[in-house]
Amino acid sequence: MKKLTFSSLKPSGRSLIIAAPFAWLLLFLLVPFLLVFKISFADLQFGVPPYTPLVEFKEETLNLILHLRGYILLFSDNLYLATYLSSVKMAGITTLLCVLIGYPMAYYIARSHPSTRNYLLLAVILPFWTSLLLRVYAWVGILRNDGILNSLLMWLGVVDAPLEIYRTDWAVYIGLVYAYLPFFILPLYASLVKLDTRLLEAAYDLGARPFTAFRQITLPLSMPGVISGAMLVFIPAVGEYVVPEMLGGANTLMMGRVMWNEFFNNADWPMAAAVTCVMVLILIIPLVFFQYSQVKHLQEQKG
Repeated sequence: MKKLTFSSLKPSGRSLIIAAPFAWLLLFLLVPFLLVFKISFADLQFGVPPYTPLVEFKEETLNLILHLRGYILLFSDNLYLATYLSSVKMAGITTLLCVLIGYPMAYYIARSHPSTRNYLLLAVILPFWTSLLLRVYAWVGILRNDGILNSLLMWLGVVDAPLEIYRTDWAVYIGLVYAYLPFFILPLYASLVKLDTRLLEAAYDLGARPFTAFRQITLPLSMPGVISGAMLVFIPAVGEYVVPEMLGGANTLMMGRVMWNEFFNNADWPMAAAVTCVMVLILIIPLVFFQYSQVKHLQEQKG
């Protein structure tokens, strides 16, 4: 039997390195979510804070009071259900557009000459050097009726009247794809650049056409990058607030705007917390799918 010593209980350097990001996630992700989860079971009140306490000590009795008003209203009011469905739909379409636009771009960058590859990556990363708020506000000047796009199209004679894009869902899609496209390109590029080109050469030697080689070799081997990039686009797009608020119209339903209105306009913190908790539960589904696909890919590589 192995003797347990004090030195064996000391954490190794690897454990300490792994513990640092877990501690960060615990402090800045799990703890705030638990606070929001607690608020979701409170009730609205006027005061500071604007919600009732969950635990109350009264007449020598400790009472735990859980209010389900927010959750009941969520599942009974069709507006919230429509907002959830609209958010998932818009995030899904944005993810699909990023896949269709970003895959050729990532493939081209990965197959470019190493001397130009860094410049192309810099062009993808360059928008991050500017605030998202400023970049989305620039799209306001481009898409509105008297903006740059309509002025150019009318000057070229393509249209006779300005296109109604600003304050529509189309403008939101444009803003979301622009904002999150780099999040899809970068992980996919990292997957494509590591692809062994000798596999493609062997396929060509065996008579495979370029599209067949792409479909049977490149695409399957790049799927981990596709899934990673899709998750990095879909998850934040569901709860996006800045783009729908600045480019969307009054009928643009997204959870980020609903949470903002409940928190700040209505000062209904319990309702906003309930909306947030249900949205997090919805986002767990693609995260579980992503984890499953990653484990399956690793098992296939080992097999």
